[in-house]
Amino acid sequence: MKRIIELNYTEAKVFFLKEESYFSFDLPQYFVFQKILKEVAKKLDGKLLSDFYASITTDNGKQKSIKPFDCESVNYTLLNNKDGKFAWRPLQLIHPAIYVSLVYKITEENNWKIIIDKFKEFQANPKIKCHSIPIQSESEQSDKAVTVTQWWHLIEQQSIELALKFEYVLHTDISDCYGSIYTHSVPWALHSKPTAKADRNKSLLGNVIDDNLRNMTYGQTNGIPQGSVLMDFIAEIVLGYADLELSKKITQAKIEDYQIIRYRDDYRIFSNNPQDADLITKLLTEILIDLGLRLNAQKTLVTSNVVRDSIKPDKLYWITSKKSAGSLQEHLLIIHDLSNKFPNSGSLIKALTKFFNRIKNIKEYKQNIEVLISVLVDIAYKNPKTYPIASAILSKLLSLIEKVEVQEKILIATLKKFDKIPNTGHIKLWLQRITIKIDRNKKYEEPLCEKVNDKTVKIWNSDWLNADFQKLLAETTIIDELIIEKIDKVIDSKEVELFKLDYETENAK
Repeated sequence: MKRIIELNYTEAKVFFLKEESYFSFDLPQYFVFQKILKEVAKKLDGKLLSDFYASITTDNGKQKSIKPFDCESVNYTLLNNKDGKFAWRPLQLIHPAIYVSLVYKITEENNWKIIIDKFKEFQANPKIKCHSIPIQSESEQSDKAVTVTQWWHLIEQQSIELALKFEYVLHTDISDCYGSIYTHSVPWALHSKPTAKADRNKSLLGNVIDDNLRNMTYGQTNGIPQGSVLMDFIAEIVLGYADLELSKKITQAKIEDYQIIRYRDDYRIFSNNPQDADLITKLLTEILIDLGLRLNAQKTLVTSNVVRDSIKPDKLYWITSKKSAGSLQEHLLIIHDLSNKFPNSGSLIKALTKFFNRIKNIKEYKQNIEVLISVLVDIAYKNPKTYPIASAILSKLLSLIEKVEVQEKILIATLKKFDKIPNTGHIKLWLQRITIKIDRNKKYEEPLCEKVNDKTVKIWNSDWLNADFQKLLAETTIIDELIIEKIDKVIDSKEVELFKLDYETENAK
């Protein structure tokens, strides 16, 4: 595997233009974006995005270009429920034209060198380690799977090792990090704050990135889209800048006995003096406030049990309290108990994956399947991260029911249950996957679902593009009919499991 900052500019371009980098959340496999990325990349090659802006005639008869930040809903937003209640996370499919244009710009040879040199500066202090730079897999594992395995090796294991040197660890993270990032802080990070403020030139790389971010969000300067590796990388530019500023402040405060591990917006501050950890946290708070960010007070804690608290609580609980599950119902109820204690946890997804592997080859089941489904749906209802694997299990359980009318009754009841909570577009996409081979035309009120059966449904607002570019987007499908034709009623494990091999997944995040 390679960190993206170890790639040259041409390799980085290829990396970012992969479908896997374009969106990082789970969708049914018949949603494909590689073709549209390829066609847009071909269209924009050697050209500026502004060359394709649409124009309108003003009152005085002159032509005026329409710009992306003049339009709402340029990106496609999928509001993903976070807790089965009223919290949600907006996941976005960035408009392909803006996405590709931004990739081309940051991977120009000189611009990529500016970025790489800056990351060397961010990482100059060996006592502040960042382990969340995007990774390119060099095996058959996906980039995402390698990233998860990396988390275990470099975060959890390294944290446990540091128990030899340090008595205390302080855990903290940033509240709503992506939703709060100030877009102007990108040029500050790349060029220094004084330089960026003095030079508003559109040719300055940081300003170009800033403009592209605001083009996606109706001109807003607060928040960057979530859901792509490219945005993860841009967030790392801002957070790397925060690391650099923190290093300077710690030096000024004459603190020497410490170690910090950061994974995206999650910090682990190790010390032998709790007062030093508190002071470092205070310094970090001051830096983040200047960037429009703030620490999450509810998730900030200091502990003297470094080994125990280096392991995620859900994982520790599951390791120490696994019970022997006899029947399928007992097995699922044990998982239900885990879901109540540690909602939306990695251990919960792993436990459901094991349950799915247990049942996927069963041909018949003589016990009450509806009881199993009821327990499963309750888990998914309160734990939105489980939607893909829960949908796979549900598809298998439904296949064990002989009467079609009973299957339909269960699906209707499931939909009604999820309709009680807001922003359930993600589960609708997976319920559509369950029913697509049973009733292709079953309606789900979510634009991506509607797109499956109606090619005219617009996912992105492209009113700011000229007619020729709009035609290209309209005619390039994001639905692969061959995949729909080949898939089975029962969701295959390959469609929802992160790891292709059982390589140390027992210990992955």
